[in-house]
Amino acid sequence: MNTLKYLQTNELLLDVDLWRLFANLEELNKVISKSFLQFFQGDLCQTHQIYCLNYTSAVFYLENLRQREEFVIYLKWCEQNEQCKRLHLSELLVAPLQRLMRYPLLLNNIWKRSTDEIEKGFIQSFKEKVEKSIRDLEGKVKWLDNFQKFRQLQEVIIWPQVWDRDKRFFVPECLKQSLRENSSENILCSTNRLLLHEGRLTLAESTRLLDIYLFLFNDFLLITKIKHHKKKYGGSDTNLMPLHPSLTPELQSFIREGGFCTVLDQPIPLDRLILKNVDPIHVTVFSLRNAFLIQHENRYRQCIAVFLLQAQTEAAKVSSTLLFSSVLTQPRFP
Repeated sequence: MNTLKYLQTNELLLDVDLWRLFANLEELNKVISKSFLQFFQGDLCQTHQIYCLNYTSAVFYLENLRQREEFVIYLKWCEQNEQCKRLHLSELLVAPLQRLMRYPLLLNNIWKRSTDEIEKGFIQSFKEKVEKSIRDLEGKVKWLDNFQKFRQLQEVIIWPQVWDRDKRFFVPECLKQSLRENSSENILCSTNRLLLHEGRLTLAESTRLLDIYLFLFNDFLLITKIKHHKKKYGGSDTNLMPLHPSLTPELQSFIREGGFCTVLDQPIPLDRLILKNVDPIHVTVFSLRNAFLIQHENRYRQCIAVFLLQAQTEAAKVSSTLLFSSVLTQPRFP
């Protein structure tokens, strides 16, 4: 970090954000350098939480910076320093997080060896404080990880306006802006929403087969068609974005190639979704290999959309249908 600061004072790597990469590492080092009693009585947990909550973003940012030759030169020079002990920056960044997880074990060992009851009481209270901090941190990290993942999905999922999706609807140009203001692009922002499964399938239409990408959330199914654009309309260049590690390798590769997922139809609430298998006779007659049906019903139980989907293999079909069946039987969040 100090080397990077020095380079920036000499007008090198000026656009590298120190906070995004190292967060409050300097403050954390000051806390760690305190005496044992001061160490656990002070702001240890809060300072550690701030650092740990930035860790995932720091890893994304680091991977993005690795694409730049001048930054790689800086990394190699720093990692050759004997103080790094042959560790890479990614291994050094995770060290404070690993250290926090070891504190309860350390305090427990100290408690066992202590003979003073007052001291043991203090140590026990410190241990409980650290354990509570770790539990709180795990919840925050899970929420933040989900938020960051959905924020990236919002960058690659395009929601067409209703008049573009269905030519039956006519909207004069003067009224389109007011409708755009009520856009559904932020539909993924719910804190309760989870992405349970994602994957590529084929949609059989009347005159063609269409490559689609499904996103199965815990409350609705989103069917998108795969598009290749250099840039999303009104969005950012995803080639410059570090990719979330929990996205499937297939989707990550697709995004790197400049791909986007355009919403094919309105989201299908899981309590309005009917899953149907395709009879073997239809497989033989119409060559509908590895196929199954998704039916969308409205609140009056009328069928308003049907999607004939085909998996690449029978095993993939069985896996997909079992997953749908499992999710459809689970209770919905309010």
